[in-house]
Amino acid sequence: MLARVRSATLRGIEAAFVSVEVDVVSGLPSFTTVGLPDSTVRESRDRIRAAIRNAGFEFPLERITVSLAPADLRKEGPALDLPMALGLLAAMGLVKKEALERCLVLGEISLDGGIRPVRGVLPVALLCRRERVPSLLVPADNALEAATVGGTDVIPLASIHEAVEYLNGERDVAPARPLASHPAPPADEADFADVRGQAHAKRALEIAAAGGHNVIMVGPPGVGKTMLARRLPGILPPPSLEEAIEASVIWSVAGLLPRDRGLLAAPPFRAPHHTVSDAGLIGGGSVPHPGEVSLAHTGVLFMDELPEFSPRVLEALRQPLEEAAVTVARAAGTATFPARFQLVAAANPCRRGCPSVGGCACTPAERARYLGRISRPLLDRIDLHLELPAVTYADLRADVSGEPSAAIRARVVAARERQAKRFTGTGTRVNARMTSRQLRRWCAIPPEGSHLLGLAASRLGLSARAYHRILKVARTIADLEECESISADHLSEAIQYRGLDRGF
Repeated sequence: MLARVRSATLRGIEAAFVSVEVDVVSGLPSFTTVGLPDSTVRESRDRIRAAIRNAGFEFPLERITVSLAPADLRKEGPALDLPMALGLLAAMGLVKKEALERCLVLGEISLDGGIRPVRGVLPVALLCRRERVPSLLVPADNALEAATVGGTDVIPLASIHEAVEYLNGERDVAPARPLASHPAPPADEADFADVRGQAHAKRALEIAAAGGHNVIMVGPPGVGKTMLARRLPGILPPPSLEEAIEASVIWSVAGLLPRDRGLLAAPPFRAPHHTVSDAGLIGGGSVPHPGEVSLAHTGVLFMDELPEFSPRVLEALRQPLEEAAVTVARAAGTATFPARFQLVAAANPCRRGCPSVGGCACTPAERARYLGRISRPLLDRIDLHLELPAVTYADLRADVSGEPSAAIRARVVAARERQAKRFTGTGTRVNARMTSRQLRRWCAIPPEGSHLLGLAASRLGLSARAYHRILKVARTIADLEECESISADHLSEAIQYRGLDRGF
């Protein structure tokens, strides 16, 4: 007795078809799984045996062989539990085989026959839409996530018994429906109006949001570095449906996607601890999985206490910052993960974290050595360098609120719209990602600005990359002011934001 069930497994952030073939023949009772299963898949035989019995079905005391094809593709995770169980029941004649042929099945099963949610359902739903699979059977908790894609009927199931009745036509299960509209970002109390003082930093973060630029803030403890960073997503434009799907696929693969929305409603914000490993930040594992830089795709990666991160981790940042993607190679395979994020870094000016330079017990050499842990190649990839002074008592006591995030976001959105119009059909989205050819076309230097840039390049020892970063920031400043061309004032402000090049 032989039955086949279609399922899928993950390969990086892409889904690939898996054909689950179940053969039941007379012989000594055994349960063998072949086709490069990992330990989780091999252990499924014990879950399947208990689940089938507890769901009220008879488990066959015969020789059972499960083949997962293609045999050269490694299969991992518990998502193949349900297709294996349904394939076994179909081989026993308890499930209609022709019904299974129209479906793709995913789900982990519990010992009582229930169906638990699994990670990676969103990329599987995209695969079903692309390959025109009529039905996708998923755990009920994953139904909204899968239905967001559209193009296939998503059937939510809560137990093996319910799945058998549905496939045999004994129960009607309504397909899951996506939300009526793209979900709005959740209400967030983190508003720029709460930030006292630091007008220079708020201006710089507005520029960063408008042009997609990376930022580093240096200042003593308690000046608001973390507070400012956590408010940056609130002034970023809301993600388009395409961007929301891009980011949500990565979160789905990582098992972090909120199940009550289906898609991420706001730009993601990730803040890994400084003890994170390079695999945790960039991605890795025996089977490659996305890291923090990919989880921050289309959003913000905040790295507090940047000099405290290991040098290996910091240098690993250079590829994703430059290429907006990261490739992880392991023995089990190679995967490329998108990583188009804005880096916001923060650092104390010295190792001890003294309250201010005036009261700092560290020598200038010690302060220089501490910030020197951040390599020059990495600093060159950060567009805006900010020095944050201590907040005065008068600022803290002031009753006047700062400008709200909504007002700043309106200017950022207008600047992004200008960039979208400028880069139509080029693949570039923001000024920070301009190519060399686009720089020559859109960042013409006025005569009065040429001398200014020459002085900055000679005095600060700017690299070619840092020079181009200044031009990109100046272009963003011009966009915020609705100017068609870059002026000397725009260049002058952009040069101010290279503080670490001149040592503040």
